[in-house]
Amino acid sequence: MLSAKKKPSLWRGLTVTAAVFLMIVVIALSVLNGVDRRSDAAQTQLVKDAVRAALMTCYAVEGAYPAELSYLTEHYGLVYDSERYVVFYDAFASNILPEVRVTERGADGL
Repeated sequence: MLSAKKKPSLWRGLTVTAAVFLMIVVIALSVLNGVDRRSDAAQTQLVKDAVRAALMTCYAVEGAYPAELSYLTEHYGLVYDSERYVVFYDAFASNILPEVRVTERGADGL
C-alpha cells in the first residue's frame, strides 16, 4: 500500500520535470531566434556601410558619384555577398549622394 502512494508522486514529479524542461527549451529557442535576427540586421547594416564608404571614397577621389554600383566593385574594392544581399542603388546625378538600400534575399519577398 505504501508503494501505491509513491507512484502518483513519481508521475507528478516526472510531469513537472518534463514541463520545466520544455519551458527551458522554448525560452532558449526564442532567445536564440532573437539573437539571430539582430545578427542579420547588423550584417545588413555592415553591407550598407561598406557601400557608403566606397561611395564617399569615390566622390573624394573623382569628385562625382558613380552611376552604377558595379563601378564601386570594380574600382574601389566593394565586396559583399550578392547571393545573400540585394543592394538597391539609385543614382540621380553625379553630384547627389545616391540612395542605397540593402535587403537580405528571402526577406520582403525577394
